[in-house]
Amino acid sequence: MFAIREQRTYTNKQLYSNMMKQQDILILLKKMTSDGSTMSIRGLANSIGMSVSSISASLERCKKAHLIDQNKKRVNVMALKDFLTYGVQYVFPAEIGNIVRGVPTYISASPIKEQLAESRDYYVWRSAKGTARGQQITPLYLSVPNAVLKDDELYQLLVIVDTLRVGGARERAIALQELTKRIDRYANNQQ
Repeated sequence: MFAIREQRTYTNKQLYSNMMKQQDILILLKKMTSDGSTMSIRGLANSIGMSVSSISASLERCKKAHLIDQNKKRVNVMALKDFLTYGVQYVFPAEIGNIVRGVPTYISASPIKEQLAESRDYYVWRSAKGTARGQQITPLYLSVPNAVLKDDELYQLLVIVDTLRVGGARERAIALQELTKRIDRYANNQQ
């Protein structure tokens, strides 16, 4: 009886450790940026505000999900694009909350806001360092508002992901065009 319970516990832990987490997407997006593509694990950890062990575990999950190569260096951009296009809104849904101070996102930030008519609604990730007030959108990961202040490329990728998580058909179409541009740029730089 104890052996069965122990086996179930081990199986549950193993199953849970293989499941994708929000930080996995953040790390893959950071690896797609010009400075992130060549960063060490320690460099990634410092730039996005995570521990080295969390980065290492995340890269292992991404490898198992075929979102990164076997050496954990190059992002499988086509698989990531498919996941972001069809799955991110269901697996990591965003919640829209109260009016708070924070960092602009979704249709309130580049590269999406320039392609839409000016909106009266404003959306932000809650942050004491933020410069805007708007409806709060839960970020993909807690460290996102601070990480994007250091990296504009990452910021734009996360705005695109938020648009895919929250947006309607028109906003999502714009986000997919922007994502495709960045994926193509990353793929060309890796050749």
